[in-house]
Amino acid sequence: MTIYRMLRKWAWLSSMVGLARGPHITRYFMYDRLKTIAPQLPHKEGPRVLSISHSNQLADLIGLHPSEIIPANYPEHNFLCLDFPDASFDYIVSDQVLEHVEGDPYQAIRECHRLLRPGGIALHTTCFINPVHGVPKDFWRFTPDALSLLHQDWSEIIEVGGWGNFNVWSAIQDGLRFVGVPHAKWHPLHKLAVRNDLAWPIVTWVIARK
Repeated sequence: MTIYRMLRKWAWLSSMVGLARGPHITRYFMYDRLKTIAPQLPHKEGPRVLSISHSNQLADLIGLHPSEIIPANYPEHNFLCLDFPDASFDYIVSDQVLEHVEGDPYQAIRECHRLLRPGGIALHTTCFINPVHGVPKDFWRFTPDALSLLHQDWSEIIEVGGWGNFNVWSAIQDGLRFVGVPHAKWHPLHKLAVRNDLAWPIVTWVIARK
């Protein structure tokens, strides 16, 4: 990072001192949107939830109080062939996982369909415009249309969407990618985090019912 960028980051951080903050800039809008959608979802008493690769926070985000939440973390579990019986879960959640699937994304979605009980819900977040990021490898990018296509045979797509804007990348270059966004609506970083240009989706998501 250049001195110029370092000074800009310092100025940004100084402007946020004392302000309550939420998720970082590429999650702020998306997580808020998922919270808004949550009341439309069936909240069975004590649903059984499958969390793909450390995605438990999505269950919390949509207000689930699971009777059991089962982790299926990489590399012990392969998203393409999960070792659970058919119709085992009420919810399956994955947060920024689909782009790392080392194989056919259709197969990952078919596997979710197999594991859900009738009427069960899958919630996936992923990305479209994003630098290559390993952990350990990075294979795919998904527009909202791509996520709809993957779920075209499901009984209902409850929500499919995306968030991003071109100007976000300037803040990211200033070192703010993982800095929590202030909730204060007047703050420039907040305004940047809620501006949504459908032509520039950085993150995308889908909620579908079996």
